[in-house]
Amino acid sequence: MTLSPTRAPSDGVRRLAVTLHAHAFLDEFVLLYPVYALLFADTGLTLWQISSLFVLWSLTGVLLEVPSGAWADAFSRRMLLWLGPLLTAAGFGLWVLAPSYGTFALGFVLWGARGALGSGALEALVYEELDRLGESRRYAGLMGRAQAAGQVAVMAAMALAGPAFALGGYRLVGAASVLACLLTAAVATRFPERRAPVRGGDEDGWAAALRAGLREARRDRSVRGALLLVPAVAAVWGALDEYTPLLALDTGVAAATVPYLLVVIWAGVSVGSLLAGPAARLGRPGLAALLTLCAVALAAGASWGRPAGMVLVAVAFGGFQLATVLADARLQQRIEGAARATLTSLAGLGTELVTMAVYGVYATLGTTASHGTVFTLFAVPYLLTALLLTARRAARAPAHPGGGGPLGPPAAHPHPGARDRTGDD
Repeated sequence: MTLSPTRAPSDGVRRLAVTLHAHAFLDEFVLLYPVYALLFADTGLTLWQISSLFVLWSLTGVLLEVPSGAWADAFSRRMLLWLGPLLTAAGFGLWVLAPSYGTFALGFVLWGARGALGSGALEALVYEELDRLGESRRYAGLMGRAQAAGQVAVMAAMALAGPAFALGGYRLVGAASVLACLLTAAVATRFPERRAPVRGGDEDGWAAALRAGLREARRDRSVRGALLLVPAVAAVWGALDEYTPLLALDTGVAAATVPYLLVVIWAGVSVGSLLAGPAARLGRPGLAALLTLCAVALAAGASWGRPAGMVLVAVAFGGFQLATVLADARLQQRIEGAARATLTSLAGLGTELVTMAVYGVYATLGTTASHGTVFTLFAVPYLLTALLLTARRAARAPAHPGGGGPLGPPAAHPHPGARDRTGDD
């Protein structure tokens, strides 16, 4: 679609930003988050049963991640974005109206499906709308601010969950969570979507989208590299976040102090999200340096064994969050075909699988080592990623401008419609 020269793209960007930020805030403003484990325990579930629910949740997301991305490419990304919150609204309603292991399991299946439906679809919709407006360079900053809005919503929900629970118990907390989901779905209907779904001739549209995404990943080394970079950056710190309360407790503070230390970490993550815009053009050497500095901060803070060390952990997590947004932007910049949501979901699948592996390794190491030691050891993968980024840049041969291996520079796209790929080197 060709834009009129008199039309100001900033107006469209502002409308998209308002919708995206409202959607991100409402999507995370769920008062059940801090208390649903208590609901399970009060219903009489054993630790094994609660753990099995988390496994079911993860498996649902893994199984539906890529198929839902292909569905978003073949049909409507906006539809998936408003359908998903309705699934979680139904699940949360079941939890508080008829609490039992069976309804909890069904709720987690619905929640996992909701996560898969939104993963890939949101990033693809936002990037292509910005690209249509000629403003794709704003993607990293826009998504960073959206994630910051979501992180603020989590902290607000944590703050309000206690008073709401004291006032009306699980019913009131559940009702507020269902309302947040319904509002999220309503806001999602306001997303613009101006695109032609993937077509495959005689082939089913879903299968055509899936094949198109896999074909682009197989053909384009820069896309493959960007697909690998997303889980390499996002998975480890995302999994470690679940263990930060235990790390904080190991610093010797009272249990009542742990939430305050977690707020410090969340604040660091929010700052990292907000820095995505200014850092959008950070190239390969800059990204490698960022990962190295954050790995050192993580190891130093976690091994310190003092509450002040959590400030360094917050700095590390903030940097990792920034790198995660930049890695996603890097992937979006390299995708040229119509199967954008499919490829983004492939990156999400890789992140889920690596995250589950980190859980397993953490559980194994944690039986003989302290939490600080385990956190320190998990700084090593980031150092290796930074080293690989640096090595790929050094090994790039001038005679092969499209090469450079899986994390190499973007392949040349000489056709007139090729997008401007910012932030490469």
